[in-house]
Amino acid sequence: MWRMVAAQAGAEVKATLRNGEQLLLTLIIPVLLLTGFSAAPLLDLGTTRRVDFLTPGVLALAVMSTAFTGQAIATGFERRYGVLKRLGATPLSRGGLMLAKTLAVLVVEAVQVVVIVAVAFALGWQPRGFLPTAILLIVLGTAAFSGLGLLMAGTLRAEATLAGANLVYLILLACGGVVFPLTDFPGGVQPALELLPISALAGGLRAVLADGAALPTVSVAVLACWAAASLALAARTFRWE
Repeated sequence: MWRMVAAQAGAEVKATLRNGEQLLLTLIIPVLLLTGFSAAPLLDLGTTRRVDFLTPGVLALAVMSTAFTGQAIATGFERRYGVLKRLGATPLSRGGLMLAKTLAVLVVEAVQVVVIVAVAFALGWQPRGFLPTAILLIVLGTAAFSGLGLLMAGTLRAEATLAGANLVYLILLACGGVVFPLTDFPGGVQPALELLPISALAGGLRAVLADGAALPTVSVAVLACWAAASLALAARTFRWE
C-alpha cells in the first residue's frame, strides 16, 4: 500500500510541476509579490522592514495556492473526466488516493518554502521565530485549505470550481493580510477578516517569524477550526463522479 501511495504521490507531484499554469500560481506569483513589494516603497510599515512583513504572508499565500486553488482545480477536472472513478477501481484505495494527494501537496509546499525562503534571505530577511511552530502553522493551514479545496471540487462542476477557486484566491490575497496589513482596512471589518484562514496563517507566521512569538494560540485555534469543519464537510459531500 505504501509503495502505491508513494507512486501516486510522485505522479501527482510531476503533474503539478509540469503544469505551467499551476507552476505560475504556486511558485512564480508568490516570488514576484515578495520581490516586487519588498523593493518598491508601496507599503508604509513604520519601523518594520518590508521583507520581514511580506515573507510570512507570501509563505501563507504559497500554502493557499497549492493546497486550495491548485488542488481544487486539478481535482475538479479529474472528477469531470472520470480520472477519480478509474483510480477508485485500482488496488489503490480511495483513502490511499487522498493520502497520496496530501503527500503531493506537502512535497510541492516544501519546494515552495525553500524557494521563497532563499529569495527572502537574498533580500535581507532575518527571521526571529521558532521553526517547529511555523511548521505546525503550515500543516494546519494545509489541512484547512485542502479541506476547502476538496469541498469545492467535490460539489461543483469543474468550470465552476476553476472560476470559484481563482476568485477566492484573489479575494483572500487582497483581504487576508498577505501583502497589506489588516490594520489598513476599516475597523468594522477587521474582526471578520482576522477569522479567515489566510489571515490566521499569515498572521500566525508573522507573529512567529517576525515578532518571535512562541505560539500564536488564536491563529492555531482558527486554523484548527477551519481544518476540522472543511474536512468534515468535504468527507460528507464529496462526489467521486
